[in-house]
Amino acid sequence: MTLRIDLNADIGESYGAWRMGHDAEVLREVSSVNVACGFHAGDPSTMRATVRAAITHGVAIGAHPSLPDLQGFGRREMAISPDDAYALVVYQTGALAGFAAAAGGRLAHVKPHGALYNMAARDPALADAIAAAVHDVDRRLILVGLAASALTEAASRAGIPVAHEVFADRRYEADGSLTPRSHPDAVIHDLDIAIVQVVALATRGEVTTRTGERLRLAADTICLHGDRPDAGLAAQRIRSALTEAGVTVAPL
Repeated sequence: MTLRIDLNADIGESYGAWRMGHDAEVLREVSSVNVACGFHAGDPSTMRATVRAAITHGVAIGAHPSLPDLQGFGRREMAISPDDAYALVVYQTGALAGFAAAAGGRLAHVKPHGALYNMAARDPALADAIAAAVHDVDRRLILVGLAASALTEAASRAGIPVAHEVFADRRYEADGSLTPRSHPDAVIHDLDIAIVQVVALATRGEVTTRTGERLRLAADTICLHGDRPDAGLAAQRIRSALTEAGVTVAPL
């Protein structure tokens, strides 16, 4: 059996004159991208340019909607209702879908960002609202969520395609949640260690948690954060390691 997995990255996070990320280098290696929609990062001009670059590289395009938190980069939790979450996701996804259509492409998926992603991973009501928003914008869109979480379960209930996501450079807790960023070991900075985690997830569906347990996780797509200082090199080395392990990198 041929092993196949999607490699995605969060890009389009520059804002005005402020530059962030290594989008050009990352685009050469990944198969999908999640484009910031202006609420945690990005702006209309950046969204347009990022979508056009993704189409040029033949990379699948996804919306990366967030809580309205530019200053906190969308990583601070907010008390929002399911109705608020629905509106936020429809608004941001619709905006990026417009840029994709204008450039002759289309959206392939939606992946909530940061705190919204983590909140929806554990809150079924919030997850259902996000899944409903994706369904109502375009039921063909794939909803990307933390593997085996409330968000992926909500996508199944909504009758839309779902992708279970795992992370190249984040630590996991024993319950399958991501280690909170407030913890000093939340992010794997050592690229060699991240590569070992990626290959184990892609080939065996297994990850070693922060506290040493072996955890089984479904893995349809692997996220590499585009804001890493070495994001371009990381994408190149991770893709090479997957190829060497017999894994084909391809869009969802």
